[in-house]
Parts: sequence; C-alpha cells; structure tokens
Amino acid sequence: MNNLPTLSLGIHSVPYPVVQGGMGIRISGARLAAAVANAGGIGIISAVGLGWNSSYFDPTERSPKRRTEQFFEANRLALIDELKKARELSPDGVIGINVMMAARDWETLVETAVAHGANLVIAGAGLPLSLPAHTQEHPDVALVPIVSSVRAAKIITRRWQKQYQRQPDGFVVESPKFAGGHLGASADAIHDPAYSLEQVIPELVTYVQAEFETPVPVIAAGGVWDRGDVEHMLALGAGGVQVGTRFITTFECDADDHYKQAHLQAKSADVMLVPSPVGLPGRAIRNPFVDRVMAREDVSEPCTANCLQACRCRDSRETYCIMKALNRAAAGDVDNGLIFSGAHAGRAQSLTSVEEVMKSLVSVG
Repeated sequence: MNNLPTLSLGIHSVPYPVVQGGMGIRISGARLAAAVANAGGIGIISAVGLGWNSSYFDPTERSPKRRTEQFFEANRLALIDELKKARELSPDGVIGINVMMAARDWETLVETAVAHGANLVIAGAGLPLSLPAHTQEHPDVALVPIVSSVRAAKIITRRWQKQYQRQPDGFVVESPKFAGGHLGASADAIHDPAYSLEQVIPELVTYVQAEFETPVPVIAAGGVWDRGDVEHMLALGAGGVQVGTRFITTFECDADDHYKQAHLQAKSADVMLVPSPVGLPGRAIRNPFVDRVMAREDVSEPCTANCLQACRCRDSRETYCIMKALNRAAAGDVDNGLIFSGAHAGRAQSLTSVEEVMKSLVSVG
C-alpha cells in the first residue's frame, strides 16, 4: 500500500506512521481508537471528561465538594470502561490515552490508564514534568509529551532524566496555525513562523538525534489531511503525523451524528478562533453558541465539577463552562455547544470509514 516508514514509540510499533489525535469530550473514545489501531495506526482515547454523561456521575448532587469528587471518580471508572471496550474491539492494536495537565485529576487518569492496559500516554495542555512518577510500575508504557518548541522539549527531558532516569519516547509538535481545539499559543502567536512545523520539527529532530542514543520520533500535528501532507511532514524529519479532524467524519467516531454533520456542512470561513475559559484560544466551527460568545453575551453557567486547574468560568464567571459546552456539542446539540475543529474542517464531503481515511493518508494515488 505504501512506502512510508513504520512508527515505533518505545516498544510499541505500528505499520503506518499515523497517530489519531485525542479529542474530548467523547469525540475520540473506544470505537474510534480501536478502529484506527485495527487499520494500522495508533488509536487514542481522550481521557477528558469521560465521566460526564456516564451512569457514575450525578450533576445534580448539591454538595460542590462531593460533586467534584464524584465527577473525578466517574472519570476514572469511565476510562476503565473505555479502555476495556477498546481492547475488546482491537485485541492487538496499539492504544493509548491523551491527557491534559490542565485537568485537576490528570494524575489519577494516567495511573488508571497504565494499570488497565494503555500502551502509551500523550500529555499536553501544560508541561508534563512529573508524568513518569505516575507510570513507574509500568515501564513499557510509552510517554509522549506535546510541545510547541525545542525549549519545552529540553525542559521536559532534563527534568525526566534528572529525577526519573527516563527519557521521552517521542514528542508531538502541534501547529497552532492549523490544529483543532485548544491551541498552545496566544492569538498573536498563532501565525508566528517560530511556531510553525516547518521551523520546529527540523530543530527538534536535530535536538533529539544529538540528545538520545535511541530513536525518539517527532510527531507532526495540525493540518494533516492526506498523503501529500504526510509526505511533507516526513520530509521535514518527522517520524509520523497526528491526525484529528479528518477522523471526525467517520462512521466509527464516537461523537453524535449531528456533530459529524456539522463538520461536513462547515465551510472554511466557518472555522474561527474562540476564547476559552482556560485562557488560550480554541479553534472551532461557527454556530449560534460561538456567535453568542463572540458577541460577549452572558453564556456563563455555575461551575459543576471544578475540573480545571485554571478556569475563568469558575473563578470570575467569564466566558463559559468548557466541559458543558463541549459535551452538549458531542451529544448532538450543535447549536448550543462548542464544536472544536482543525483548520481544514469542511473538506470532508461525506461520512466514510476509518479504513478509507487511513488509505488516503498512506496510499499513493
């Protein structure tokens, strides 16, 4: 099918250099991750907010403290369920999780994932400086930080080597110019060439080749849509690519069909930057909810789960509850929720299978 290289992260190898992006809440769950793994890539379950719509969580609990504790426990139990389901669907595939350092329960999610069969952990939304401390009993689990610069990679590497005698098994570099969801750069820096994949990937590849005796792949993320994009990233020195938005319009994606249709119906002009309660912009598809946010209408809601380390909605009643907004959209209320997307949303013309998407990424012609 291809002449592309295989991809290895730690001891885990897959035929094609494709990592499926982690998309919360319940956009990339067990079904999508297993399908990508079965098709020869690396499947990723987003560990963000899995407990929200589960039977384990009651958002009407009156005590804020008990409600938060219940939500975190619901996330843990729902992650176990999702990993079990993914492994049933893909017994031999490489399956991992994506976790945000910005989440207050990230340590529990990591420890839960590695104890229940996750092959790797991709960690972003902050520097995962203490990540190895939570995986020490599972040394075969690959650890892959998300970074936006060589400087960030160096900080992580030095801390891990000094404190844990552990090196990263790979790095994901996200382009804020094209990536979906929360962006690791301010609005002013999104188009800065210093954060472009063309700039960061060659620099990071040079660094890891000099720093590590064993190969440490650099994974390019943001704007990857087809075989030509994959070849471009590999030519820059990347060992693989991460693909998110392209997998949303698949039958296997865990989101509601209305969510998928919103992506199919979107035009390039509908993709825009939206302020977020985490303090950095996100890329999303324009809809009535986004219009209200951009018009600075009051869309704030009482904090339900106290789920983030920093949250303007919780702390100053600014913006909106990111958990509720993402959940509403993922569950099908696409007018009143937040529909995250990459810059190329709308390029898909119809729903298709993960297998067909993989073919378009790795096949010639």
